[in-house]
Amino acid sequence: MPLLDVIDLKTHFRTDDGIVHAVDGVSFRVDKGKTLAIVGESGSGKSVTCMTIMGLNDRRSTTSEGQALFKDRDLLQLPPDEMRKVRGSEISMIFQDPMTSLNPVYTIGNQLREAVMLHENVSKQVANRRALEMLKAVAIPRAETRLGDYPHQFSGGMRQRVMIAMALINNPDLLIADEPTTALDVTTQAQILKLMNQLRRDFDSAIILVTHDLGVVAETADDVLVMYAAKAAEVGGYEDLFYRPEHPYTWGLLNSLPRLAAEGADLKPIPGTPPSLLRPPSGCRFHLRCPYVFEPCIPEVPELLPVSDDDPDHKVACHLAHDFREREAHDLLHDLMAEQR
Repeated sequence: MPLLDVIDLKTHFRTDDGIVHAVDGVSFRVDKGKTLAIVGESGSGKSVTCMTIMGLNDRRSTTSEGQALFKDRDLLQLPPDEMRKVRGSEISMIFQDPMTSLNPVYTIGNQLREAVMLHENVSKQVANRRALEMLKAVAIPRAETRLGDYPHQFSGGMRQRVMIAMALINNPDLLIADEPTTALDVTTQAQILKLMNQLRRDFDSAIILVTHDLGVVAETADDVLVMYAAKAAEVGGYEDLFYRPEHPYTWGLLNSLPRLAAEGADLKPIPGTPPSLLRPPSGCRFHLRCPYVFEPCIPEVPELLPVSDDDPDHKVACHLAHDFREREAHDLLHDLMAEQR
């Protein structure tokens, strides 16, 4: 049984301009001890998917449907007070910007202690000891003295380490990381990713990693969900995405990666822009930008189906024939590898 099983998740926002179809029928699963990466362009629904699972959307303007089964409970059906007990203790989230996620007027120690005492009936001394242990676990130097510091006294990378410590302090089963390395330099990004992988193994937690960086996916993910315009385009294991991609959008993402070995080579962006989720196009939502579009793509929404009977966990939503997709993927990967030589 998966730790988290998301089935036909839909999230719609009511706005003055109309209904925004932010997540529109997405399904995936996360197994214990594994990392699922959710990738796609900005506005594809990655963060909203996670916010819906966490119950953090504004209930006054949001409608959510489907199921998010976590340890035999549907998170979408939990009352607000029950969901608050789950957040921070069983499921934790790391947000993009650690500076706005930490309270500037409280010390780091204060905020870490509060995260413990909110969910467990322990003394301040026990909570303080746990806070110190977690700061050491995320490699904060001079952890004993830094408990008394404020967020502005930490660098961006150190603040992100504090956020990871806060997220893991109650040993949650699932950690959701929403672009945790976006605002960090390359060296610090590598350190944070290595730390997350190490802590996942130490605590046996599962991770949902939201990112638009396929380099990050290559370093961390066991499974990958590719989202486009609020829908799942492709889902499968790490090797499926990088060595057997089946969706034209996935090909476009791989082809747009900069190649260091290809001196002077131009970047190859996907032409056009993602569609408006206020008025999404008919049929396959990628058909307006897809170089392989043909007649069924425009009126018919493709189902997310297994690529083959031999590989039921690798699924793709595309009208193109499997044999054609297989040949195109082979040619793309051959060209990419040739450019690297």
